[in-house]
Amino acid sequence: MTRVLVPSGALGLNYDQTALERGLAAKPDIIVIDGGSTDSGPAYLGQGVSKYARASIKTEWAGLMEARAKAGVPLVIGTAGTCGTDSAVDWMTEITKEIAAEQGRPLRLAVLKSSQNPKALATRFAAGKVDPLPNAPDLDADTIESCTNIVALAGAEQIRAALETGADIVIAGRTTDTAIIAALPLMQGCDAGGAWHGAKIGECGALCATNPQSGVVLLDFDDAGFIVTPLADGSKASPHTVSAHMLYENSDPFILYEPGGHLDTRQARYEAIDETSVRVTGSQWVPSERYTVKLEGARIAGFQVIVMCLLRDPRYVENAQIWADDIKSKCDAKVRDRLGLRDDDFTIELRLIGHSASFGPLETERSDPIEIGVLGIVTAQTEDLTGEIGKMLNPYLLHHPLTQEEEQPTFAFLFSPPELKRGAVFEFVLNHTLALDDPMSAFRLEVQDIG
Repeated sequence: MTRVLVPSGALGLNYDQTALERGLAAKPDIIVIDGGSTDSGPAYLGQGVSKYARASIKTEWAGLMEARAKAGVPLVIGTAGTCGTDSAVDWMTEITKEIAAEQGRPLRLAVLKSSQNPKALATRFAAGKVDPLPNAPDLDADTIESCTNIVALAGAEQIRAALETGADIVIAGRTTDTAIIAALPLMQGCDAGGAWHGAKIGECGALCATNPQSGVVLLDFDDAGFIVTPLADGSKASPHTVSAHMLYENSDPFILYEPGGHLDTRQARYEAIDETSVRVTGSQWVPSERYTVKLEGARIAGFQVIVMCLLRDPRYVENAQIWADDIKSKCDAKVRDRLGLRDDDFTIELRLIGHSASFGPLETERSDPIEIGVLGIVTAQTEDLTGEIGKMLNPYLLHHPLTQEEEQPTFAFLFSPPELKRGAVFEFVLNHTLALDDPMSAFRLEVQDIG
């Protein structure tokens, strides 16, 4: 049996200290935690930085390093620094060394890096090694080389290689959420279907339980399946909560693709073994003919300025969409005329917060708000251009009337000056796989002994 302790769905979200102590008392074989995802958009990958505050990461990681020392087992983090780029891994390694010095313990670190060289990847693309996933954007060598950061998602094989170094701590770049959990059970001969299925169920901590924010779960793997047990007070797993997690961030509730194959849970059986724990058996792992890893890449899509004003006059609130459409039409025309730009050189969006900011014309719900926030978003290819266009938009948002005949209104800006520079904005451009003859050929493993 292999026992895996998962403190939380992600480092930076906090974890229940009492539940963590219960997990340590159960004598786990390894402690694993995810470090990030693409949930918050492409900027973190594009910039190669973490979305979480350094102080939060250091506090929580220090607690897990203490827990690792107490348990005497490896500690693994995947997708370090939210995005898993080499720069984010280096940032996490620096934090780890600071903590190690403060705690006064020597450590062996295995550092797994996932960043890809755009030019080298463009060569692999030309050689037919890069294939699109469903609904992937069109791709060419220029697009690949325009990326500020590209990462490959490591699987269990790469995490296994890191663990086999005898590391106390593994700091991994971009990984699949499941790989860091499945690696040790697979190394120790547990059922492959159960290893991958249990990893999927436990990837987000207690999201598979009745108290999803409580964090800490224990996963027991054996030669037939796995058991999941949430450890916080009042948190319980049931066949419903466990089976439902296969739907989380997954287009198919029964099939999950990973490097080297896919998990098939159509024959899985979920059994409540007590009021808290669930046992799962019958899951199948199906190896693939080719070993592939997913690629993620982001590039600069332009630069942005935002401007925001508030509408409270009932007539303008009621007619906000008409007012906004008129402003956009007039300001678009002014930008084309005075700056000599084409329509595809810039965009002006006016999002009506409290009205239809989320879905725009697709919004079906209607209410009578007291006020509406108007968020103007200007995007263009240079920072200077966005600044110019933002200043052209400014007087419209301050004074534009619904009709030519009425007196000039004045609306409220939130700030002075109202134009707020967002700098570069990023877009995802890769949703593809990379074929590898050797699972380690797209990754780099470094071992560091510190202290």
